[in-house]
Amino acid sequence: MDDTKDSNGTKLADGDSVTLIKDLKVKGTSATLKRGTLIKNIRLTDDPDEIECNAEKVKGLVLKTQFLKKA
Repeated sequence: MDDTKDSNGTKLADGDSVTLIKDLKVKGTSATLKRGTLIKNIRLTDDPDEIECNAEKVKGLVLKTQFLKKA
């Protein structure tokens, strides 16, 4: 299986913290996650391009790793 990597190519693991590198609108809600938002305790998925996480306002998010960098 491919390693899950952030936008800079840094390897990510379960439980890592990541930071958003751009503002992201959350589908199905009016919430926008701002650039620089710290997301703690990520979970890797079967897809190396996606992680699962909980943000302040939104639970059960799936984020693309191209918008993240390791904190």
